[in-house]
Amino acid sequence: MRVTKLARRAVARPAASSRDGRGRAGTRLEEERRGYWLAVLVLLVGLACTAHSVARPADLPSRDEVVAAMRKAVDFFTNEVTMQGAYHFTYTSDLSYGRSEGADTRTRIEVQRQGTPVVTLAFLSAYDATGESVFREAARESAHAYVQGQYCSGGWGYAIEFDPEMRKQYPYRADGACDSNEAWAVTARRDHVTTLDDNVTQAGIRVLMRVDRALSFKDEAIHEAVRYALDSLIKAQYANGAWPQRYHDVPDPSQHPVKRASYPDSWERDWPGDDYQGHYTFNDNSIVDMIDVMLEAARIYNEPRYRASAERGGRFILSAQMPDPQPGWAQQYDRDMHPAWARRFEPPSITGGESQGAMRALLMLYRETGERKYLEPLPRALAYYKASALPPTDAPSEIRQRACPDGTKYCLARFYELRTNKPLYITKGTRVTIAGRSTELIDGYELRYGDESVITHYGVLTRGDDLDEIEAEYKELLHADPATIRRPDTLSGLSPWSRGAASTVSTTTAELGPQVRDIIESMDERGAWVEEGQIGRANRVVSVLAATDMVLTLGDQILPVRENETLTLYEGGEPPKEEIIRSETFARNIETMSRYLTMLE
Repeated sequence: MRVTKLARRAVARPAASSRDGRGRAGTRLEEERRGYWLAVLVLLVGLACTAHSVARPADLPSRDEVVAAMRKAVDFFTNEVTMQGAYHFTYTSDLSYGRSEGADTRTRIEVQRQGTPVVTLAFLSAYDATGESVFREAARESAHAYVQGQYCSGGWGYAIEFDPEMRKQYPYRADGACDSNEAWAVTARRDHVTTLDDNVTQAGIRVLMRVDRALSFKDEAIHEAVRYALDSLIKAQYANGAWPQRYHDVPDPSQHPVKRASYPDSWERDWPGDDYQGHYTFNDNSIVDMIDVMLEAARIYNEPRYRASAERGGRFILSAQMPDPQPGWAQQYDRDMHPAWARRFEPPSITGGESQGAMRALLMLYRETGERKYLEPLPRALAYYKASALPPTDAPSEIRQRACPDGTKYCLARFYELRTNKPLYITKGTRVTIAGRSTELIDGYELRYGDESVITHYGVLTRGDDLDEIEAEYKELLHADPATIRRPDTLSGLSPWSRGAASTVSTTTAELGPQVRDIIESMDERGAWVEEGQIGRANRVVSVLAATDMVLTLGDQILPVRENETLTLYEGGEPPKEEIIRSETFARNIETMSRYLTMLE
């Protein structure tokens, strides 16, 4: 390299002059010294250039390689895997069977985050990184799947049915169910409700908004559907700023007065089985996701009423903070603003889980508005939750080892008893699911104070990893100029609020390149990423989750069934496949390759 050779010729340090003073010899000495340091500088520049070339070895994937792999993977998903733009969580490797959390038919596809939403956002990332329309069109197709599944109430249920005959049971706007007074349409509107649980409707709105923007707001069906959804969610918002967990009609403001949270005089220890869908719901961060959706909508559509809705939601978080001695938040509240029962394993309590989401939402709202009222609840809440962390133990229970492994700084209970602050747990129960019927609980599901033999399908313990991050961000924002702290105009992910201050992942092409190489080389000839795993198969007859050790008799055989194992019986003699394709893996790999391409630029 020419600059390196030049530096090497000039790098020998000049000998010191034998003459002192300010004469020509002194001037020459100074010139020689300047020349020496200039040579050193040239050498360092050359070394830096050499190091840069080393950081991009020839085996790092080229842009053309990566784009070709992305095209191949997307082509496989959009032509072989999809059902009209929608995607199950997981498929068998031969695509003979797909399933999500509660749906496993070819035509009924769930739209929870592990399927359609993450796949669609991956398409958009690929489009942003490459500008290739094939990726944008894949996202458009998924957005149209959402259009087909939108309820008259504005949002979505857990799944979308695509079979023409089966669709008649659902209140789909696309099928004219909203204006019909026929009995089927009236029944469908009542029985199939918009759900905000598990980020279902919120994720759908985010997907539609971002696809709408990528299409320059020119796809009329997508644009109209997302605006209808946003307007419906504003109508469904309670006067106090909260949202329900689910709804099918506009709430009556007189039935939901604005109050501050308080403790009930007493509460039932046994699950009452009451309808909880209308409760003011933080569970699964429902309200927090709704607030953030409205903030993103205000950005994309420049609509002040969306921001106003988000700020009403923020005021609800303030009013929902419990008074001392437990200045946290509950999972859900009744219309009297008392912590309330939801499902049989969600008692009235102060939650160590969703409260972390509520605190992150307050930080987000301060970044967006600069209003210090959103910071005021945080010191009391942080002190309370840190003091409520479970003490260390030399003999952790099964659930403690799973939820809070060694090194966990704050292990929090999901539920703290009102006023006493004792951790509450729910005992395990044997569950039996028979095809065509609802799941039956044989035993268990009782409140207790100890964490032995408790449910494992739902987190009764949670890590408080966010507490120190929330506190650090709070302290930073206290002294920051409000004009410098607003989040980026373009948000990413299905819950941008959850990323806190660390909203970007920094790395280099040298670090990411080998990972991208592995992604490309692990793809099969179809463009699929196949993993070991088993998701069962169609025609399930019965399944039993064992809460304790059991035995099964099969003819003359006696077979053990261990605690936490699930026994499943299927029709037919073919065993379930043991290789699978995950939508989340597809999305993660496409996102990683998209990020790599962006860094190459």
